[in-house]
Amino acid sequence: MEAALQGIPSEIIVIDNNSHDTSCEMVVSKFPSVLLIKNDKNVGFSKANNQAVKKAKGEYVCILNPDTVVPEDVFLKILEFAEKKSTLGIIGCRLIDGSGKFLPESKRNTPVVSVAIKKILGSAKHYYANHVLDEGVGKVDILVGAFMLLKREVYDDLKGFDEDYFMYGEDIDLSYKSLKAGYDNYYFGEVSVVHYKGESTRKDEVYLNRFYGAMQIFYIKHFKKNSLFDFLIYLGIKLMVLFNSEQKSSAKSPTLRYLFSKNPNSQLVDKLNPIIAPNFDEFSVGNELIFDTEGTSFKSIIEQMEVFKEQHCLFKIQPKNGSYIIGSSSADTKGEVIQF
Repeated sequence: MEAALQGIPSEIIVIDNNSHDTSCEMVVSKFPSVLLIKNDKNVGFSKANNQAVKKAKGEYVCILNPDTVVPEDVFLKILEFAEKKSTLGIIGCRLIDGSGKFLPESKRNTPVVSVAIKKILGSAKHYYANHVLDEGVGKVDILVGAFMLLKREVYDDLKGFDEDYFMYGEDIDLSYKSLKAGYDNYYFGEVSVVHYKGESTRKDEVYLNRFYGAMQIFYIKHFKKNSLFDFLIYLGIKLMVLFNSEQKSSAKSPTLRYLFSKNPNSQLVDKLNPIIAPNFDEFSVGNELIFDTEGTSFKSIIEQMEVFKEQHCLFKIQPKNGSYIIGSSSADTKGEVIQF
């Protein structure tokens, strides 16, 4: 993040929702310029982001998930684009997962009841905004909360995230409020941001109730109550809980572990015993690729992730001077910080 803000008057604000690991200590010790706000309980995604924006001083605000990696030019490109728009609402970008694959939720249509029902039943054809190419630029209805950039005055006009949503659905709600207020939301696919997330993470009953409960809040708030939709939500939760309870993770240990580093004294050599790979080449399926950012840009790393996206590799990144790596250990796990 700091590399992407070079030359741009900015600030970084981190809200901690009562985490029980050592992440706060790490932020304080390694990133002293960051404003860290620690909550004594988990207040949810919406309220935490509203807290941060109240402290923000900039003309623009960027809502960014902690499990994201951004290229150095992301804000230069998006701010240049934003300055040309007169009725700008929210801007989102091209999101890829930890295996380099495009995340279709980066750009979505308004999930009206008929579209949502089809999505629940397994048809996502009208759910995603396919009228804009994955690497294109254009107006879309709904953007994802992992990366949202908008003017502070727009955020205030929309009254920020609705705190009725604890987690999930708040990004759909904010995007839809933006449209209703007469703003234009844009998808900017010319820049890619990594969003580490477990696409196949076990979706237990707590997750499903939160997710579909958020959808019910959205429909009650913006559309008429729909009994059929409520029944399908109930049925969908029960079936998905049953289905997921029978699934086992398909995660496999990496075939080989490679390290891309221009630093011959990298701590990772002793800690992880990887194969040193000075140059990019074609890899067999299922390898783990670790990138040391000492002398290598985040932008080039993200580009390589997209090149090898069909190889089903796992990608992890060691930030400059960091005694940790970020990434995920399988397609079934969310992003994490791995200290060594």
